[in-house]
Amino acid sequence: MNYLKSFVTAILIGSLFFSCSEDSIEGETFGTITGTVISDESGEPLQDVKITTNPASTTTFSDNDGFFTLDNVLVRNYSVQAELDDFLTDFEAVEVNEGQVSVVAFEMKVSNNINNSPSIPDLIFPEDGAQDIPLEVTLAWNSVDPEDDAIEYLIELRNGSTNEIESFEVSQDTTLVVDNLSLSTNYFWQVIANDQNNPDVLSEIGSFKTFSALNNPFLFVKRVGTNNVIFSGDSSENVEDSEDIDVNVLQLTDEETNSFRPKRNLETQAIAFLRNIGGETHLFKMDFSGENITQVTSAVPVAGFRQEEVQFSWSQNGQSLLYPNFDKLYRINADGSGNTLLYSTPDGALINEIAVSNANSNEIVIKTNNTRGYGCRIVVVSLSSQQEVQVVSEGLGGGYSGLDISANGSDIIYARDVNEFEDPQVYRLFKSRVFVFNRGTSTTTSINTDVALGQNDLNPSFSPDEGRLILTRKLNNQNATPEILIVSLETTDNNQELFSNASMANWD
Repeated sequence: MNYLKSFVTAILIGSLFFSCSEDSIEGETFGTITGTVISDESGEPLQDVKITTNPASTTTFSDNDGFFTLDNVLVRNYSVQAELDDFLTDFEAVEVNEGQVSVVAFEMKVSNNINNSPSIPDLIFPEDGAQDIPLEVTLAWNSVDPEDDAIEYLIELRNGSTNEIESFEVSQDTTLVVDNLSLSTNYFWQVIANDQNNPDVLSEIGSFKTFSALNNPFLFVKRVGTNNVIFSGDSSENVEDSEDIDVNVLQLTDEETNSFRPKRNLETQAIAFLRNIGGETHLFKMDFSGENITQVTSAVPVAGFRQEEVQFSWSQNGQSLLYPNFDKLYRINADGSGNTLLYSTPDGALINEIAVSNANSNEIVIKTNNTRGYGCRIVVVSLSSQQEVQVVSEGLGGGYSGLDISANGSDIIYARDVNEFEDPQVYRLFKSRVFVFNRGTSTTTSINTDVALGQNDLNPSFSPDEGRLILTRKLNNQNATPEILIVSLETTDNNQELFSNASMANWD
């Protein structure tokens, strides 16, 4: 709309004029200002508009019809001002002449500067005081703007241990992923909102604490590039508000070395694992946090059929480690001293897996196979007599995977290919299923894990309470992506996926 202003000077008609010198006070003369005020957008009259002048004279307000009058205004030039909430203040120039009425018209525009601040940001996640937060967390908050202005956010995150403050800028979104947080550390965070029209609006300061590596009950391996890398993690049932899988995943070994088969020992608070160095495979150990890595074996490496199929075991008290070197079984102290030959297979078969119970340190469960990975046997060996005292499985074709014994030594669990397929060129499993052998009755029972056709269940082991199993499941095609599951021994309804693209699980 064009802002056309009409200035009309009405001449007061009268038959009799008096001289200024006779009617003025000390030579002052007066006139009148009248006018109207309407809305620029609607054309409707505006009521209660405040009308003032500069220089100051009198003040008045417009009536229901938008009219106003200023009487007894000294003769001179004025700037008349119109003010009303939610409208831009308007000004008009006017000349007041003696005894005359000067008319002015206002067309007021709605103010574009009437703008409210965003609401105070509400910190949604993590909740204030939350514990065991992952090292990668999605911060979430909420704030709204009354005029739907785009809100710019500044998030400040302070490390409670170092007092280091990191700042992050977020446009309009109300989430922020932060990673590489420190273990077992208190963090404090605040969200600052700005709509570009008003001063900053600050949230309250929230706090949370990241998890401790000591609390992660699971160890596993992921393939990163060309190497295996060891991680620890937790399950969603232990961590509130966590995702269903890959909870509290923490990388323990670097991506430049091939590290695999992690096994934790709670007595010594250490993790033993295998690592390739100089063309050989050796035992190493580290803290639960992945620090203080030391090499255990040196003169006699770990060796067998396919390095990633070879397993070792902690001794009962955690002071030593038992491991295979082809057809021989060795024990070495955890500090790398005292390497001792314990047993050799009488037929030269390769020892690939070992299990030790807490009930009898003299008896060791071993799984042997030929150089192609087949011809498998699982037997219980007496170290004192150097004799086999019980045969768990033999005489079946196909490959085997995994070996564990219950704490009291009564049950032995393993997996084998029930198709009994043997390829002389390529070692493969087509239908690997889980079995448990009861030593008291010498009976073998198949465990229903609800595995689908075309999938393999591999490397099963008992949970600490021995009411569940942890295992690796993957399709039987080459280079299939594995996953780690917990399987109930009583019902398949409670099966739970723990970690994606992961294998070689350990749960102690």
